[in-house]
Amino acid sequence: MTSSTTDFRSIGRRVIRREAEALTLLADQLDDSFDRAVELILGAKGRVIVCGMGKSGHIARKMAATFASTGTPAQFVHPGEASHGDLGMLTEQDVALVLSNSGETPELADVIAHTRRFAIPLIGVAGRPGSTLLRQSDVAILLPPAQEACETGIVPTTSTTMTLALGDALAIALMDHRQFTPEHFRIFHPGGKLGAKLATVRNLMHTDLPLVTALTPMGDTLLTMSQKGFGVVGVTDADGLLVGVITDGDLRRHMQGLLDLTAEQVMTRNPRSIGPDALAEKAVAVMQSKKITSLFVVDPEGSGQAVGLIHIHDCLRAGVV
Repeated sequence: MTSSTTDFRSIGRRVIRREAEALTLLADQLDDSFDRAVELILGAKGRVIVCGMGKSGHIARKMAATFASTGTPAQFVHPGEASHGDLGMLTEQDVALVLSNSGETPELADVIAHTRRFAIPLIGVAGRPGSTLLRQSDVAILLPPAQEACETGIVPTTSTTMTLALGDALAIALMDHRQFTPEHFRIFHPGGKLGAKLATVRNLMHTDLPLVTALTPMGDTLLTMSQKGFGVVGVTDADGLLVGVITDGDLRRHMQGLLDLTAEQVMTRNPRSIGPDALAEKAVAVMQSKKITSLFVVDPEGSGQAVGLIHIHDCLRAGVV
C-alpha cells in the first residue's frame, strides 16, 4: 500500500467524522425555531417554496423533492429565475423556505423582499447570526458553527450536509404528524424498485378466480382447478363467501375415494386471505410464513366475498421479492 493511498483514506475519514460531529451538534442545538417552522408549514394552505443559490440551491431542490414525496406539497424556485418572473410562483397561500449559509446571498434579495411585501411566511436557514436572511425571517433557524470539511474552510461541505439533514428532519416531522403511511407514499412512487416494493395486492391480483361451491363434486372441482392454472381452488358457501381452499396437499390427503367426495369434504377450512389494499410485500410475508404459494383476496369492507387471488410468482415478476 502506498503512502498516498493511506493519505487519501485518512482524508476521507477526517471529512466524514467532521461532518458527523457537525450533525450531532445540529441535533443538540435544535430549539423552538424548529417547532415553529413545522407548525408554520402545517398551517399553510399552499406549498412550501424552497429557494437557495449555488450549493444551497442543490440542497433546496432535494428538500422540495423530499417534502413533495412525503405529503407536503413543495416546489423549488431558483432565485435568479425568481427575479425574472418566477416570483409569481410564490403566493400568499405558500410558505417560503430560504437557504443561505452566509445569510447574505445577493440573489435572494428579491425573494426575501417579495415575502415581506405580501406577508408570505418566511423560514430562513443560515449559519451566520444577525444575517439579513435571519433578521427578515418569521422563523429563523441558525446552523451551529461547524468547520467545513476542507482545511481551507471555503468549500460548502459540512454546512450543506447540516442543511440537508435539517430538511430531512422537517420532512419527517411533517410526515409523522400527518400520519403518512407506506400506502400514501406509494402514490408518489409508482415506478422502479420502490414502486414494486410498495405495490398493493390490488395491483397484482387476478380476478378470474378458481371458485366452486361447497357441494361441487370433486370431479368438477379438479376440472376448475386445472383450467385456471393456479394450483388452488376456493370453496364458497351459499352466500358466496369464501369458506375454504383446496390445494395439491388436500388432494393428496384424500386420494382414496377422491372423486366420490365434494369440495366441502376435501377443503381446508378458514383459509388465510388478505385485503386488496394491503401491500404486496405483506402478502409475500404471509405466503412465506405459511409456506403457501397463493392467497385469496377478500374485501373486508365490501361483501366479504373473494375478489381476487395473488400468487407468489406475480410478486416475483413485479420485483416485490
